[in-house]
Amino acid sequence: MVTSSFDYYAPTSVADALALLDQHGDDAKLLAGGHSLIPLMKTRLAEPAVLIDLGKISTLSYINEQDGGLAIGAMTTYSEIAGSELVQSNAPVLADASGQVADNQIRNRGTIGGSLSHSDPAGDLPAVALALGAQLTTSSSGAHRTISADDFFVNLLTTALEPNEILSEIVIPALPAGTGTAYAKFANKASHYAVVGVAAVVTVGSDGTCQSARIGITGAGPKATRATGTESALVGLNLDDSAVRAAASHAGDGIDFNEDVHASGEYRAHLISVYAARAIRAAVENAS
Repeated sequence: MVTSSFDYYAPTSVADALALLDQHGDDAKLLAGGHSLIPLMKTRLAEPAVLIDLGKISTLSYINEQDGGLAIGAMTTYSEIAGSELVQSNAPVLADASGQVADNQIRNRGTIGGSLSHSDPAGDLPAVALALGAQLTTSSSGAHRTISADDFFVNLLTTALEPNEILSEIVIPALPAGTGTAYAKFANKASHYAVVGVAAVVTVGSDGTCQSARIGITGAGPKATRATGTESALVGLNLDDSAVRAAASHAGDGIDFNEDVHASGEYRAHLISVYAARAIRAAVENAS
């Protein structure tokens, strides 16, 4: 199908992009990698009069070490993240999940900022951002603000971004000593979207007990969410198989499970506990 007509702009600075966003308001859409927006435009589910392409803003593409963690520009691609030694060292679950997104073509074009801003219920990186406790920096004309990943994902395809804001940077805090991470997903064979996916960040003490845990869930409900029931069930326990399975059984608590052609809600509820256990076990192994 063919998109409706639109005016196209490719600014080379964040300031110019924000000026265009202020000028055109609700008539404008931001374009990052394009793999989410363009299909919507082709089916006329989105018909922006103005398209603002962020692809030429070089200052939005970087991976830097910051206070033992990471600062990542919003236009950094999945491939760049997956192949980064800094990410592999400081936030391995982010590198792992980025390498599991779709195929090479999409990983070479799609961006972390586009993924988080789109808030697709089956996207991989929102769950990872939650598990890592990411802080998201937004830019608007003359202002910046920081939003925690916990507060960023509001609902299906809805985030805390204001219409005049651009997601500009993702900050990943340093992981404590003894922390392991992992991402496990049951993927749709064609699209590689997560039918369910689980990101686990687990800190293990010298006595073998869980000191803290953050578990991000995707694919199960209308938005990425944390499995707080599983997190609280893990803390203080020796992480043997029975403890992990018992905690993982709470991963779906409070989720309004999606029902679609890929999986029933009942099947997703089963999968989420299975994949939560797998991710937690892998994270614990990676912590040692």
